[in-house]
Amino acid sequence: MEENKLRSRGWFGKSGKDGFIYRAWMKNQGYPSDEFDGRPVIGICNTFSELTPCNGHFRELAASVKRGVWEAGGFPVEFPVMSLGETLIKPTAMLYRNLASMDVEESIRANPIDGVVLLCGCDKTTPSLVMGAASVNIPTIVVSGGPMLTGKYRGKNIGTSDIWRFSEMHRKGEISQEELSDAEACMCRSNGHCAVMGTASTMACMVESLGLTLPENAAIPAADSRRKVIAHLSGRRIVQMVKEDLRLSKILTKEAFENAIMLNAAIGGSTNFVIHLLAIAGRIGVDLSLDHFNQLCEKIPLLLNLQPSGGYFMEDFYYAGGLPVVMKEMLSLLHADAITANGKTIGENAKTAECFDPEVIATLAEPIKDLTGLAVVKGNLCINGAVIKPSASLKPELMQHRGRAVVFEDIDDYKARLDDPELDVDEDSILVLKNVGPKGYPGMPEVGNMSLPKKLLAKGVIDMVRISDGRMSGTGFGTVVLHVSPEAAVGGNLALVRDGDIIELNVEKRSLNLEVTEEELERRRAEYVPLDLGYNRGYVNLHVRHVMQAHQGADLDFLRGGSGDKVTRDSH
Repeated sequence: MEENKLRSRGWFGKSGKDGFIYRAWMKNQGYPSDEFDGRPVIGICNTFSELTPCNGHFRELAASVKRGVWEAGGFPVEFPVMSLGETLIKPTAMLYRNLASMDVEESIRANPIDGVVLLCGCDKTTPSLVMGAASVNIPTIVVSGGPMLTGKYRGKNIGTSDIWRFSEMHRKGEISQEELSDAEACMCRSNGHCAVMGTASTMACMVESLGLTLPENAAIPAADSRRKVIAHLSGRRIVQMVKEDLRLSKILTKEAFENAIMLNAAIGGSTNFVIHLLAIAGRIGVDLSLDHFNQLCEKIPLLLNLQPSGGYFMEDFYYAGGLPVVMKEMLSLLHADAITANGKTIGENAKTAECFDPEVIATLAEPIKDLTGLAVVKGNLCINGAVIKPSASLKPELMQHRGRAVVFEDIDDYKARLDDPELDVDEDSILVLKNVGPKGYPGMPEVGNMSLPKKLLAKGVIDMVRISDGRMSGTGFGTVVLHVSPEAAVGGNLALVRDGDIIELNVEKRSLNLEVTEEELERRRAEYVPLDLGYNRGYVNLHVRHVMQAHQGADLDFLRGGSGDKVTRDSH
């Protein structure tokens, strides 16, 4: 990009009163005059927050980025945006993903920024930052915060997927509250996000698969000094990206999205990947639907042996060679000529990758599991689709299952009755949870991987088919159908399911059907009373009125498409 075309010159390149105002107030931070003489201004979009533990080390990471920017002749300016901490925010961080994306979009467009480095870590911080930046479409590079070190508990490796196992053991009386507390202190023992292939790790792999990061970004542990090195190098690179005018739209092509979908299936990534990738595609203007996921994932087996689909951890993934190894193994299936943030193609970046542990990263010829990491099902219970993660099933025979519905009308009903000894349920039943979708909860929480009824756990049952319009944590596992669309709260057929109805799931045929006649469904529909959502003010009211369904990425309808990098109105 030529110097006189830098966006920042619309601020710092002005003479007279306007230029005086812009430069003078910046100088109170101690910048010399020549900093404003045409250096590319690089924004460092920081989601640091002590309420977002996964991102608690981002002050140090931002300092590393700044060193790289200075070295390359840029002018780094750090700015905060809303930070979404998955572990603390109620009712769910997903409710605020779109709000955070608006914060990012407006912060970038309204300020003298020529290129931006997105510091992402915890689950929703990555998609929200990428969505916001995609709407503005300036040169952008992503630096992930990295996974935490593998937990160590009584001689065993543990990670956040073990939370679900510990919980069930505690409910069965196999471990005490004191033992549970001991495990807490052993699991999260360093900076970083979840150490398994949960949503945060999936998002880190997603941005590397899309080409938005430098190679190896996804898996470097937060505590490893090489995480600071890649931040430093990313600071250098973004300055060059500005000079090359390498904008997001040149990287986020249809081919890049297809690469990300195939790689996500191979690594057993979180089902949340689907909803976030659809939202990003909607911002950058790429035509993407659930049908694309099925077409691209159907024949891709699981290549990565990480929890929750396997046994290892993100730390092991990095030491085994990281995502470039998976890319190299799949080059015959990928669009190898897709351009990435370092100016090279996916194929060029992956060609020197080497696998150092075949127990962790397998081959297409000898995969970890034949089951793919993602499937989309459709039928009269989910006319617009629903998603399932076959590789995370504990009982593969449930991939084809017909059973009697046990229905919970909402999350409160579920909590009140799940462990009732009188609950009419057996291991062949199908648990159905309604009204936890984008509008219904609101915000679509991670409650889809419902716990099993206590009386079935006591009998040794380890898995059941579970269906909802909500999401589940990427750390979760089991035979769980999620993101049912249309959701119950808008009158989708899920709202009409009753106890005792027969449901058939057939993942091989990609179908999910309620065995109730259309005439009966019409009768029930006539009796259906919509939820009184009861949110009458603020952002939540805005969300409920404008959020789209899961198969559309659950973005707000007025945010689809780009805003561009022109300021809303010039001033002074």
